[in-house]
Amino acid sequence: QSPEDDDSIRNDEKHPIVIILDNIRSAYNVGNILRLAEAAQVDSVRLCGMTPRPPHPKVLKTAMGAAEYVSLGEDEEGVSTTLQTVLDLKSKGYKVFGVETTENAISLWDTPMPQGDTGSIAYVFGNELIGVDVQVLHECDGIVCLPTYGIKNSLNVATCVGIIVWDTLRLLQKVTRN
Repeated sequence: QSPEDDDSIRNDEKHPIVIILDNIRSAYNVGNILRLAEAAQVDSVRLCGMTPRPPHPKVLKTAMGAAEYVSLGEDEEGVSTTLQTVLDLKSKGYKVFGVETTENAISLWDTPMPQGDTGSIAYVFGNELIGVDVQVLHECDGIVCLPTYGIKNSLNVATCVGIIVWDTLRLLQKVTRN
């Protein structure tokens, strides 16, 4: 019996992490991100702007059944702008970080985990070609990047989401143990 079929196996406790996708182009990337979001049990994934959403067949194919278990946030039916989503989450106590390769970005390894009332964190991941909208970056509490050591200064967005989410889970476990 698979975990999808057995409610006693599934963990419904969500981690206080929101993934915000800012005009992602590739439905395959979105499906991959929904699959990893389910595996990480993040609070929600917000699909903003032109980002493909279920029931797009390419999203569902890559998500491999995980899409039905991932909350798309309060805006399940409509499409919010990324800026609206960021401002809404900040008003609810989330620390929001843009993920971008800019000169004022801080390495993920040097980014402190949010402390305080909610300890909730949101990450904004941008379009595969142009990144996170500049206006959105101005509203973020900080900008983080993954350090790269080769000629290319960025990774595929789904790969980047996975690394950042799992590193955040690692840090959240350290905070809750102390």
